Amino acid sequence: MAIHLKQQKKGITHLAIQGELTIYSVLEHKQALSPYLSSAKDVQIDLADVTEIDSAGVQLLMFLKQEAVSRDIRFSLIQHSEAVVEVLELLNLSKHFGDPIVISADWKTS
Repeated sequence: MAIHLKQQKKGITHLAIQGELTIYSVLEHKQALSPYLSSAKDVQIDLADVTEIDSAGVQLLMFLKQEAVSRDIRFSLIQHSEAVVEVLELLNLSKHFGDPIVISADWKTS
């Protein structure tokens, strides 16, 4: 589990999550990400390096979006990994987040 601050300037905070976003790590992720919702005007979460996500991880992303909306913070998910796209599509939640999803030609076809 790792969260990296990639960039922070002019109210825009760009964070990257690496590794699993599952029930086993979601509490640590929540504790690490929540403080950024009180100091930023725009939060971007890079999901390119998320290797696994389950319903607890999805719930965390939904919570973060809800908190951002209630605080009038612009919130977006970017660079979705294949694992994230699969789960969001399976649960029909892509439209809920409203962020563009780019599908890589390198992903395996099933």
